[in-house]
Amino acid sequence: MTKDGRTIREKVLGLLRAPDYRPRDRNEIAQALGLKGRERVDVRKTLRELEHAGEIARIRKNRYVLPAEADLVTGKLSIHQAGYGFLVPEKAGAPDIFIAAENTGTAMNGDRVVARISRDVPTRRDKVRAGQASKNRSEGRVIRILERARDTIVGTLQHSPNFYYVVPDDPRLVHNVYVQVPPRAKLPKAPTRGDKVVVRLEAWESRHVNPEGEIIEVLGAATAPGIDMLSIIRKYDLPTEFPKGVVDEANRIPKSVEQRMINGREDLRGKFIVTIDPDDARDFDDAIDVEKIDNNEGWRLGVHIADVSAYVTPDSALDREARRRGNSVYLPDRVIPMLPERLSNGVCSLNPDVDRLTHSVFIEFDKSGRAKNAHFARSVIRSAKRLTYKQAYAILQSKPNGELSRRLHDAWELASLLRRKRFEQGSLDLDFPEVKVYVDENGKPTRLERVENDESHQLIEEFMLAANEAVASELRHRSIATIYRVHEDPDPEKLGEYREFILSFGYKVGDLSHRKEVQRFLASIRGKPEEQALKVGLLKSLKRAR
Repeated sequence: MTKDGRTIREKVLGLLRAPDYRPRDRNEIAQALGLKGRERVDVRKTLRELEHAGEIARIRKNRYVLPAEADLVTGKLSIHQAGYGFLVPEKAGAPDIFIAAENTGTAMNGDRVVARISRDVPTRRDKVRAGQASKNRSEGRVIRILERARDTIVGTLQHSPNFYYVVPDDPRLVHNVYVQVPPRAKLPKAPTRGDKVVVRLEAWESRHVNPEGEIIEVLGAATAPGIDMLSIIRKYDLPTEFPKGVVDEANRIPKSVEQRMINGREDLRGKFIVTIDPDDARDFDDAIDVEKIDNNEGWRLGVHIADVSAYVTPDSALDREARRRGNSVYLPDRVIPMLPERLSNGVCSLNPDVDRLTHSVFIEFDKSGRAKNAHFARSVIRSAKRLTYKQAYAILQSKPNGELSRRLHDAWELASLLRRKRFEQGSLDLDFPEVKVYVDENGKPTRLERVENDESHQLIEEFMLAANEAVASELRHRSIATIYRVHEDPDPEKLGEYREFILSFGYKVGDLSHRKEVQRFLASIRGKPEEQALKVGLLKSLKRAR
């Protein structure tokens, strides 16, 4: 705080925003603000913080300006494997900026950078194609790297007649990295050509030479079983172990639900509740039950989600670790959970025939599939059955026989009605075939299996959508601020380009801004050889959910 009560940050921004301001370096700024002694040290720190936050920019001769005054934009650089990139500005709503390959400097994919908009470049690219900018998109040049996205890369060690280099696994890292073999630091295994390695990047100052780095870990031969999974783990810096404090805290949690935790919850242990998950699932975090009501003229749906918050308290060691991880990661040969297995596969997994704490959503539907009302509760359940998708599908393909079969057929009757209504309202069928890879204990692939989006998957999908919509409606009704996931309307220009792409296949198509026309087109390509290519093209023309 300065003598007049304003912070140095406020005074610096006030100076730079002045109409008569001219670019100044840090000493000139301190002098213009009348700062002395310790305040001069503070102004240097403030300038660094403001620059890192993108609120000010440093130009030639280390002078500072407001970014907009110098046609500067701060954002994240997204590099295409062809070398060009796009700067995604930090300012909400600002359009992307095209960065030609020769203008990326030493920036890498994901780096936080400052780019100068090139006003002297004509809008010479008027079609969106590989390596080209949109006719309405500005072009720019990276002038400064504020923050590197990564300090390590994973790749394959190669050798030319004169030097060793590593080819990054990520195709968006377009430069090979020069390395020294043997490395300066002694490793348990000496790297050889064809090994998958982890490289710590060194400072890269000039685009005229390749980046350099040091091998810090040898994962093994690139073609060896299991090395591909290990490479992914290292590439994304996925944690494979939990800190001791987190494990200790998890071990203090009881393995079964104690009576004191059940008190005050809605008791649903008498309900016929089931889980439906993949064959190899080990953690079951959602369950369902469906009942016919109103003399078989309607349904009551219950969706039950494991109540992790009953065990993970805010800002506890478990909470901080879960926040750091963000999600569980599912790989063909393993799961890297967000929470220790004592919770994820134990007391927080809705295993059959044991008490589990849940959050429940109850929705009543009339015979037309309209949701009449919904209510929510903290509850306790006891799952009656753990079904795989294959088992559920087999039951749905046969006639009702017994309580489980009857309940599942009632559930599909409701789910199919909800699904039909959803598509009548404009939903798009953009499901893609999924292939599951099975590996042995050594990580070697043993078989591939096509996973169909059959009735068993669709049943769970519809009920989860219904539960999410009910929760969103309730939050909105109560005026509770929350985060919504939305799909914005597509860009008309991109839809127009996609329409031209469709026409090149010989299909007749109308105005794709109308959902019915998109649905009609998707129906017309179902089962055709080009179906997947055209669906991928449609996805690329739509805006991402956010």
